[in-house]
Amino acid sequence: MYDKIKYLPAGDKAVVMEFGNEISKEINAKIRNLVKAADEAKIEGIEEILPTYRSVQIMYDPLKIDYSELVNKLEMLSSKTVEGQKEKIKIIEIPTLYGGEYGPDINFVAEHNKLTTDDVIKIHTGTDYLVYMLGFTPGFSYLGGMSESIATPRLASPRTKIPAGSVGIAGSQTGMYPSETPGGWQLIGRTPVKLYDSKKEPPVLLSAGDYVRYVSITEEEYNEILKQVQEDKYEVNVIISEGGELRE
Repeated sequence: MYDKIKYLPAGDKAVVMEFGNEISKEINAKIRNLVKAADEAKIEGIEEILPTYRSVQIMYDPLKIDYSELVNKLEMLSSKTVEGQKEKIKIIEIPTLYGGEYGPDINFVAEHNKLTTDDVIKIHTGTDYLVYMLGFTPGFSYLGGMSESIATPRLASPRTKIPAGSVGIAGSQTGMYPSETPGGWQLIGRTPVKLYDSKKEPPVLLSAGDYVRYVSITEEEYNEILKQVQEDKYEVNVIISEGGELRE
């Protein structure tokens, strides 16, 4: 984590605020605080705020605010953000069917780590994962906190088509594919929950700062939930806490 935030111009319509050079919950909390403060401040000229693992990119209209003025306002906001506040944590349970055709790479993940497939499922469902950022495709969540004991390299050759809802592992990360897309992650399961729906507002289920808790389900449960999702009757289980219920 940097002692001071770095402000870097990104072309003539954006500034990047770098908070550090690593992935950490502390940096992510600082980023969320800044984004919240900037949203509430409604600074004229800011067009879009894009948080990442360790930085925030602020898109702005140079005809309404210049670079120096914007940086000054952002510096004031960052100095006022309160650290150490207990924030309420939102844990979203994601029912997941592991293995078989839904998770064709789970055997490889198990063999690579000298585990059984049951071990992989137990470890994967035993942690609550912080949503650091969304990207790659709309609604794709980059999650932190996965155990190194199930870390597995990406596929040597990416698949051209991965079903929506697929849950995968790439290196020390885990995440989900919100829509059908190519990809190189090791697939260990699939959720029937719709992670991205362009007809809803907001269209994405998860937000940066949420936590994901995977819950292992049977194929029968998967099909029942899928039916409810297709009929627009399914609601994910959400737990609101102050951190006491987190699995880490």
